Amino acid sequence: MHNFASILDYHAAQRPEAVAIVQDEHRLTVRELHERVNQAAAGLAGLGIGRGDVVGLLLSNRPEFLELVYAVNRLGALFMPLNYRLSEEEWQYILGHAEATAIVTEPEFAPSLDRISGRLTGLEHRLQVGTRTPADPWTGYEDLLARHKGARVDPVDVGPDDLQRLMYTSGTTSRPKGVCITYGNVQAKNLAHIVHFGLTSADTTLVCGPLYHVGGLDMPALGTLYAGGRIVVQRRFDATAVLEAIQRDHVTNLWLAPAMVNAVLQVPDREKYDTASVRFVLGGGEKTPEPVLRRIMTAFPNAWYADAYGLTETVSGDTFLDRDHALAKLGSVGRPVPHTRVRIVDDNGGEVPAGELGEITLRGPKVFPGYWRDEKATAAALRGGWFHTGDIGHLDADGYLFIDDRKKDMIVSGGENIATPEVERVLYEHPAVLEAAVVALTHPRWGEVPRAFIVLRPGAAATPDELREFCRTRLARFKVPARFDFLAELPRTPSGKVLKRTLRDFTVEC
Repeated sequence: MHNFASILDYHAAQRPEAVAIVQDEHRLTVRELHERVNQAAAGLAGLGIGRGDVVGLLLSNRPEFLELVYAVNRLGALFMPLNYRLSEEEWQYILGHAEATAIVTEPEFAPSLDRISGRLTGLEHRLQVGTRTPADPWTGYEDLLARHKGARVDPVDVGPDDLQRLMYTSGTTSRPKGVCITYGNVQAKNLAHIVHFGLTSADTTLVCGPLYHVGGLDMPALGTLYAGGRIVVQRRFDATAVLEAIQRDHVTNLWLAPAMVNAVLQVPDREKYDTASVRFVLGGGEKTPEPVLRRIMTAFPNAWYADAYGLTETVSGDTFLDRDHALAKLGSVGRPVPHTRVRIVDDNGGEVPAGELGEITLRGPKVFPGYWRDEKATAAALRGGWFHTGDIGHLDADGYLFIDDRKKDMIVSGGENIATPEVERVLYEHPAVLEAAVVALTHPRWGEVPRAFIVLRPGAAATPDELREFCRTRLARFKVPARFDFLAELPRTPSGKVLKRTLRDFTVEC
């Protein structure tokens, strides 16, 4: 039985009164979680949702998100987390492209979904958490559960190649790509993280990153639940609340994106919080300067800071820097987890010697089978039995991986990936814009933010404020350029390619 949902049956039989999920003062035991998951599965089945159907989850961090992961998988359906920071247009594209049958959301996002639902002919069911009896055509999640009290739904028998979920990620194209993640991928990831970090039922994972992201969901939250541990869920990231939760709930591990690490380290009176329970902190895969690393070690005195490398396409967490080499291999993201191989190749696909730069490729049971309804992108990424990440790096003589450059044209802002073509596509829709190029601009809080270079059409005029407002109606707020520079022409190679490296170094003032 490869169905991820079946692990809950095991733990419900073995340790029913153990606490599984915590949010603020709310606690769910394994028995209570098991009961609610079965009720949700029965309710969804009663709506006609079954094997292969896609159920969108447009939710902030809350216990119902994890309940629905189990419930949807129990039916052999696919759950699809949606980034709640996206725009209506982006939600519409993803739901339509995925051919989602149902969406589960909360009152905050329901009006937006109402506005786009008429353009989503395949979206048959809309459910709301947080409202007992919402107005038609919405179904209340708690109402659904109440109608199926005492229900039991056996997990559908699935194979390792069956799809467990879809996760849409910013790629290097103008539209997000749907990453197909199988039950075999998830099982391999969970077991790799359990082995690598020694996860047990004694562990408590703090989830302070968004559950729609592999960092929040899989680093290592689902692995902790698989091992029988406990999850503490924060609705939204708050640096002080992170320290409070660690002290209150005796958290043993957590994932922090680089911007989140910086925020926690800057909390006033940080030293007054007891963080001794934390035994490892998972990093976000960026090079951690030695002064920052030493501050992390001070903030979490018993913890191992495991800088990591991973992608949505591999369910995250492919390599981790081990505790013994945190300083000796400073700047590295470590060596691969069990059953994962890393190889550095040249432009012809040939493996390069240690120390030489090349493209990072990955192989193993964690690697996804392809992109949803996108054969071209799948063929480009999966070649010769290896996943070609597009990232540039090198291996040293001891097999430690170093990241030397990210995916082409990718911006990482507060842990969120922003594909520059997504932003450029919107800018090109403005009637005054002739050409547009977007690059990363260093930011003290978010790490990076988008910066746009604009060439206006002859005789046309536009101000930064006008362009910014235009983008806000079509993009998530974090994707809107923080700065606009106007040029007479974009720098290009002889073949006509925009020189983004030149733009990244551009110092002209607006």
